[in-house]
Amino acid sequence: MLVSSIDAHQHRHADHPVHDLFVRRWSPRAMSGQPLTEDEIHRLFEAARWAPSSFNEQPWRFLYARRDTPAWPVFFDLLMDANKVWCARAGLLVLVLSRKTFSHNNKPNPVHIFDAGSAWVSLALQATEMGLVAHGMAGFDWNKARTALAVPDDFDLCAMFAVGRPGQVEDLPEPVRAREVPSGRKPIAEIAREGPFK
Repeated sequence: MLVSSIDAHQHRHADHPVHDLFVRRWSPRAMSGQPLTEDEIHRLFEAARWAPSSFNEQPWRFLYARRDTPAWPVFFDLLMDANKVWCARAGLLVLVLSRKTFSHNNKPNPVHIFDAGSAWVSLALQATEMGLVAHGMAGFDWNKARTALAVPDDFDLCAMFAVGRPGQVEDLPEPVRAREVPSGRKPIAEIAREGPFK
């Protein structure tokens, strides 16, 4: 079964009316191995570029490798083995960085990672709208990534993600294949409350 044929609405539903894109976005691992076009890559980063940020700092930076390019093995080698299993068919591997200080005064930016997360979700929603797969991950060698990709000290590493064209669920190894369904969400009562924490 092709990942794009999985109907997210059979596995999850919104408790309150929201745009359908939020329900359709999930994190498949099955990808086809086909490369992405330069136009598609630019559209993804264009969506990220419009994310909100404190003082309009836009602290996020994306380092990426397209499959079948010299940079691909460098990025792929950063992944933990469990992620290499399915990322081998991705079209794009991306490291998300965030500048720790404001550029206008060099003072600490306490929300830089929050802002970088906004850029990531904008990109992930754009990928869904384009019929692509986008899957974020923490399973990579963070220290090695900083060294191998020459990340300056004034940037934090936030996460990596893979993007690709939808692939066949059957192409995934069995332990991964079993998890290839859209996940549900906690009810609002568990994630939001009026007033203090307790």
